[in-house]
Amino acid sequence: MAETKARIGKGGRVVIPSRFRRSAGLKEGDEVILTLDEAGLRIRTPGQAIKQAQDLVRKYVRAGESLADELLRERKREAKRE
Repeated sequence: MAETKARIGKGGRVVIPSRFRRSAGLKEGDEVILTLDEAGLRIRTPGQAIKQAQDLVRKYVRAGESLADELLRERKREAKRE
């Protein structure tokens, strides 16, 4: 894991060093997601956040199973009951 120090500037701005931006594929104007938890402050790209959520869900869904298909089947059953 790479680590560096940075200073908080005027208005709460933090400059992300260029090697970190390049490694993360970040360009000026890109959106990032900030998370504050017990481990500290994390900066992630939306893609990284999506992958993390997918990995979490994957633990609870069997291989070859589609949550979207399951939701559609459930909605159709509900519609028939109405």
